Amino acid sequence: MTRPFADLHVAVLLGGLSAEREVSLSSGEQCANALEGQVARVSRVDAGRDLAAVLTALKPDVVLNCLHGAWGEDGCVQGVLETLAIPYSHSGVLASALAMDKDKSKAVLRAAGITVPGGGLYDRHEVASRHVIPPPYVVKPNAEGSSVGVFLVREGANRPVAEIGEPGWTYGEQVMVEPFIAGKELCVAVMGEASGPCALTVTDITPVKGFYDYEAKYAPGGSIHRLPAEIPPHVFEAAMREAELAHAAMGCRGVSRTDFRYDDLNDVLVLLEVNTQPGMTPTSLVPEQAAHVGMGYKDLVRWMVEDASCPR
Repeated sequence: MTRPFADLHVAVLLGGLSAEREVSLSSGEQCANALEGQVARVSRVDAGRDLAAVLTALKPDVVLNCLHGAWGEDGCVQGVLETLAIPYSHSGVLASALAMDKDKSKAVLRAAGITVPGGGLYDRHEVASRHVIPPPYVVKPNAEGSSVGVFLVREGANRPVAEIGEPGWTYGEQVMVEPFIAGKELCVAVMGEASGPCALTVTDITPVKGFYDYEAKYAPGGSIHRLPAEIPPHVFEAAMREAELAHAAMGCRGVSRTDFRYDDLNDVLVLLEVNTQPGMTPTSLVPEQAAHVGMGYKDLVRWMVEDASCPR
């Protein structure tokens, strides 16, 4: 870092244009509050199409990117920041774009030797009109996060997901359809460069209402988190190792979060996706895991800013 941490002007990007705007507002505000008193100046920036002009006027030393979802997490904003030559947190353009595209990221992870779900991309109208694979299965947008637009079609269901074919659907013309994997929902936070990532721990997530959807992720009391996860040691070690491998294979930097399903009946661990800008809300998993290994919220946010400020 070229300047002392206490002298930095940090612009915190929050809000944005995606369906995950509300989550981003919460993440960004929490991070901005954590930086108050640690740095010389904190600017909260509700990121819009004028972002380049706003940042040019503000002249921050570093950007803490707390945007989630399309535009803010998929390489677009990262490209803006690269053009402006402003250091920024989390992954770069390529890793961000790759991780946001579930189909392409699965190909990279599969090539790295990691088990990923089957299924594939289908036209949304076809998925709305018939079962493209036998139930139970999961339907989700190919390029969204936070379980936005995700549907579970249960075993024995007579009808597909009609909502996906409606005119108001805004999550793309193709959707990812994957076989539903019964078992435990696990996640692992990873910190560091792709050349030397470090997994923190494994969390076992139990939704209160049975499915880990948007409400279960962000509503207080929506899910129960157990960490470290009470799973067989070989599964725990595999999840930690595969999360680090995925972080490296995707070219991530900073903080990422990898989500798994563990089929405990058949002893199969499946990697669902890698999130390059995980939530930092009061119910988010990454701050919880950091606290478990002795890093408080303020220290975690400071680490992200310092990591962003390091010369690349």
